[in-house]
Amino acid sequence: MAMHFDLVDLRLMVRIAETNGLTRGAEASHMSLPAASTRVKNLEESIGAKLLYRTSQGVTLTPPGQAFVHHARLVLGQIEHLRGDLQSFAKGIKGHLRVFANTTALGEFLPPVLRTYLRSHPDVNIDLRERLSHDIVRAVTEGQTDIGIVAGAVRTENLETLPYRQDTLILVVPRGHALAGGEAVAFADTLELDHVGLHEASAIHGFLRQACHQLHRVLPTRIEVGNFEAACRMVEAGVGVSILPSSAARRHALSMAIDTVPLSDPWALREMQICMRNLQALPAFARDLVDLLVADAESAACRRPT
Repeated sequence: MAMHFDLVDLRLMVRIAETNGLTRGAEASHMSLPAASTRVKNLEESIGAKLLYRTSQGVTLTPPGQAFVHHARLVLGQIEHLRGDLQSFAKGIKGHLRVFANTTALGEFLPPVLRTYLRSHPDVNIDLRERLSHDIVRAVTEGQTDIGIVAGAVRTENLETLPYRQDTLILVVPRGHALAGGEAVAFADTLELDHVGLHEASAIHGFLRQACHQLHRVLPTRIEVGNFEAACRMVEAGVGVSILPSSAARRHALSMAIDTVPLSDPWALREMQICMRNLQALPAFARDLVDLLVADAESAACRRPT
C-alpha cells in the first residue's frame, strides 16, 4: 500500500503529540477540528494502523503514532536546516554548521579550534550552543545538530563517536581554606558549604543538580554567575566554594588567591567524545572541523602528564 504524507500531516501529528490533544493540536496547526480529524483518519487508513488512543481525557500516541512523530520531527528539523542553509547561501555563505557542546568544551577547548577553523573556512557559519550531554545526544540523533561534544557516562550507541579531551571537575576554595592542600574530598561533603554556582542554563549546573538529586540533597548555592572566571573571583572573595573544570580553575589560580582540591567521586573524571550520526554523511566542510577536533585531542594527549 502506498503511503503519502505531506508537511501539514507531519506538523499536525507533532502538535497533537506536544499538546496531548486533538483539539489543541488542531488549534496549534490553525485548522478546524473536523479537518484535523479527517487528516488523522486518512493517515491511519494510509498506514494501516491507529496513530492515536482516543479517551475521554484526550488522546495519546499509539506505538505506530510514536514512531510517526519521531520521524516527523526528524523530517521537519531537516527542512528547517535546509531553509536556514539556503538563506545563508543567498547571503554568500556556502555552509552552515551546527555544534552542541557541554560547558567545559565550549568554554575551555573549542575557542582556539574554532578560530583556526573559521580562518580557513571564511564561507562557513557556525551555530554553537551549550547543552547537557544527554540533550546533545538526543539533538544529534534527531538531526537538530551536526556535531556534538559530550562528557561523562552518556549513552551514544546509536551514534558514531571519536575520543576528544579529558577533564576533571574539582573543588575550588579560597586560598588558606581548611580544605586547601588536603586529601580528595567527596562532593557530598562539600554540600555543607556555600557554593558559587554557574547560571541555571549551563550544562555544569544541570550536571551537579543531577548529582545532588542522586544524593537526595540540594546544592546550597549562595550566588550564581555567568562564567568560570566570575566563579573563581567570587571564591577568591570568600563568597563560597565552587565545582569547576580543572582546566579553568588551575588557569585562574595562576592570577587569583584560590586553591583547588580533588573530588573523590568517580564521575569527577570526565572523558569527552565527539559524536555525529554518520561522519561520512557530513558535508566536507563539517568533516574538516571533526579533523581539527581530533588533531586537538591528539595534541592534548601528547601534553598530558603520564
